[in-house]
Amino acid sequence: MMQRVGGCLVLFVHAACASAPAPNVDPQPQPAAVVAEPPQPASPEARPADVASIEAIIAALYDVISGPAGQDRDWNRFRSLFASGARLIVAAPAQNGRVPSRNMTVEEYVVSADPFLKRDGFWEREIARRVERYGNIAHVFSTYESRVKSADSPPFSRGINSIQLATNGQRWWVVTIFWDFERPGNPIPREYLPPE
Repeated sequence: MMQRVGGCLVLFVHAACASAPAPNVDPQPQPAAVVAEPPQPASPEARPADVASIEAIIAALYDVISGPAGQDRDWNRFRSLFASGARLIVAAPAQNGRVPSRNMTVEEYVVSADPFLKRDGFWEREIARRVERYGNIAHVFSTYESRVKSADSPPFSRGINSIQLATNGQRWWVVTIFWDFERPGNPIPREYLPPE
């Protein structure tokens, strides 16, 4: 984006002006401070089949976190699905009423979820999906059921993962997973459930 100021063309990222400043304008504008982000670890190489399509990357997300008690999850596979800077956000309110109740990096999610997923066994599966896409972006409303103890046990929770995705035409990345779960006063609407 550009804006004309005092006869000079100023780019919002870099400001450069060779002509004299306009009256009441600081002749030596200071560049905006740049805050360096901490270095991000290189993302592991994704399995081509995991990121080839929207369907594939959603299936990989559910597959990688599901498994029996004591089973290590393939967290490098999980990491490989996400764009740099991706976030996982819980939209349900915290006890103090704050929404979202938690906002995590991929690494924060791995650290917090690993003990829980391995302790009792955990399976999450998609039961319905709604996809909207434009160009290189897609939004998926993925309705899920969660189980513990076994893949066939009754679900203890259901909800919707709002998943934002991006593609470069060769593979897909998860940019954000933003989810909420069913609870009293917050049922899943009929249109986001499987056909009866």
